[in-house]
Amino acid sequence: MSEVFEGYERQYCELSANLSKKCTAAGALAGEQKKQKLSDVRAGVEDAEALIRKMDLEARSLQPNVKAVLLAKLREYKSDLNNLKSEVKRIASGNLNAAARDELLESGMADTLTASADQRSRLMMTTERLNQSGDRIKDSRRTMLETEELGVSILEDLHSQRQALLHANNTLHGVDDNIGKSKKILTAISRRMSRNKWIIGTIIAVLIIAIALVLYFKLAK
Repeated sequence: MSEVFEGYERQYCELSANLSKKCTAAGALAGEQKKQKLSDVRAGVEDAEALIRKMDLEARSLQPNVKAVLLAKLREYKSDLNNLKSEVKRIASGNLNAAARDELLESGMADTLTASADQRSRLMMTTERLNQSGDRIKDSRRTMLETEELGVSILEDLHSQRQALLHANNTLHGVDDNIGKSKKILTAISRRMSRNKWIIGTIIAVLIIAIALVLYFKLAK
């Protein structure tokens, strides 16, 4: 949730509680003191309206899911402020006699203040839930960032492994080429050795035949 909105919200809650106390005090006064107190209350109401306008602008600038929740809270704040305005008008009217004013203070004011207190209590609970939701969103975002970093690390490892495999593949191709060349050389050497064996065998056979002929002719004489 927006920290700016939370700041405006805290200011409004404090101001609303203060205005409710001033309304209660103004209802028990008379004459100039009452007018002065009501003047202070009206000035505070204007400040509260300014805060609500700021909260409204801030809420509308946020994401849709957060915006909807904050605008719902803002409607409750506006209702609370309207109750305060109505109370100021009743106190300022001056048409109520002492008995009616006492009855108002005992019944209407109590009901209004009770309703306002209930609204503020609900708003504070809603704010707490929103803060918890914001914390969960922050945790989810942190987990997502950690997962993204892990994914990037895995991709980098896979890339390095791919490069190593490509290098190994190139090395294997080089070894295969060398083995092929060696095989050709060994085949040529084997053929040459076989040819040399046949030549040597032929020479030995010729020599044996020549020796046999020489011995034959000597023995024949």
